[in-house]
Amino acid sequence: MIYTFGQFELDLAAAELRAGGAVVHVEPQVFSLLALLVENSERLISRDEIIEKVWDGRIVSDAAIASRVKSARQALGDDGRAQQLIKTLHGQGYRFVGQARAVQSVAVVSAAQAEGLREMTNRPERMLRPSLAVLPFRFIGNDERYAPLASALPDELIADLARLRWLLVTARGSSFRLRAPEADFGDIGRLLNVRYCLWGTLETSADRLAVMVNLVDTENGSVVWAERFAGRVDDVHAMREQIRSQVLMALEIRIPMHEAGIARLSAVENLDAWSAYHLGLQHLYRFNRCDNDVAADLFRRAVVLEPTFARAHAGLSFVNFQAAFMQYTPDLAGVVGQARRSAERGLELDPLDPFVNFTMGRTYWLEGNLETSLGWLERATDISPHFAQGIYARAWTEALSGQAGEAREHVDLALRLSPLDPLHYAMLATRSFTHMVASEDAEAAHWAERGARSPGAHVLIAMIAAAAHDLAGNRSRATFWSANVRERNASLGREGFFRAFPMRPHTMRQRMDQALVRLEFC
Repeated sequence: MIYTFGQFELDLAAAELRAGGAVVHVEPQVFSLLALLVENSERLISRDEIIEKVWDGRIVSDAAIASRVKSARQALGDDGRAQQLIKTLHGQGYRFVGQARAVQSVAVVSAAQAEGLREMTNRPERMLRPSLAVLPFRFIGNDERYAPLASALPDELIADLARLRWLLVTARGSSFRLRAPEADFGDIGRLLNVRYCLWGTLETSADRLAVMVNLVDTENGSVVWAERFAGRVDDVHAMREQIRSQVLMALEIRIPMHEAGIARLSAVENLDAWSAYHLGLQHLYRFNRCDNDVAADLFRRAVVLEPTFARAHAGLSFVNFQAAFMQYTPDLAGVVGQARRSAERGLELDPLDPFVNFTMGRTYWLEGNLETSLGWLERATDISPHFAQGIYARAWTEALSGQAGEAREHVDLALRLSPLDPLHYAMLATRSFTHMVASEDAEAAHWAERGARSPGAHVLIAMIAAAAHDLAGNRSRATFWSANVRERNASLGREGFFRAFPMRPHTMRQRMDQALVRLEFC
């Protein structure tokens, strides 16, 4: 992904800042800070989030943060007085205020890699079926209580539409990184590999709500269909169903009669609970300790307000999964147990919700029970065939179980469905594992390197890269990534690694263990 603003290009894949085509030298932490700010230009980035993402949660002084911000501004020709691109909100954090536009990156790849990319993005299903990306809506209004609706409404539309087998819907993790009308629809089509884009505005005034929805052809930018929906704020759920029906009609697809029988998400009547849940999702997918705690508080609030809200219980399961997987707490048994109980409650309330089934499957992964985990993940993706998060988790579990072929097919599908996913780095690492299972060490090192270099990659991904390069005989890169792991988490060793990744095949686990021993991980 490349972001352009003014004369600058921020190339995330190449880890380069360019001005007028020339590379501007910046330190790695400064580049990470710039990437964090530019990718999240729609919101404020707090000091705590900067520490989590740039320093991996290590204790640093305010002066260190201020120094990196100053260096970032200098690289962009900005300063603390002008603040034309990076704005300081005293006591709160920083925000990128420039007009950044996402464009497609151009990578230099081998002929074999290029052929693989063409195969991944030009499957017959992409040509035969309509493909759609739903972007976050633009909020217009003075009452910030209703601002979350601009993300919650399109997010619910994605969940509903993804359950239709004839329609390819881009996952939230990718489509929510782009916004209209700032983004060019042609770029959106190319970046997300979709023909149609659904976007809109959401305006509130007193207790009234108006939603304007546009369906755009990304190949020529023409508006295929537009409609305005109006009502009371409390009518948002009925409006969601109306919008969904109108989108289907606009695409001129004849819906089979049995479609009405497909399991549907239960509408939550308590608007405050619904908003809290969607705010929790925004924090959950940032995958750091601070945001995970915030997400947990929001999901608890949603459950208190609406005890029968199945997805809020699943959210609580997910935050506990993340706490155990990333080892945020020494009480691993406690958080694993809470993850299971929350998932079970979600299943009692809605057994046909794919997200609930997904969280249930992840709880068994934490216990190393890959067979049971895989069964729940298969159920989640059977319910919603284009649930990218479930497909990726299924691929990871298959790889750890030694099923290289199935895992590779599913991770490639997840990458196609959500090419800009915030967990893209984990999908790339999963691709690496599929090659490790097959003893394809050079390919495993290639994909692990890509995963570890991707924005947001946590320390366990770096450890995968270190071991993969060791197995491939790339001693210098193995040494580089093992040093990176120790700098970020000196206490992380083989036991912690295999607790997170309970590999089943004896040969693969043995080779990985030998690599970590050679790299002197205790």
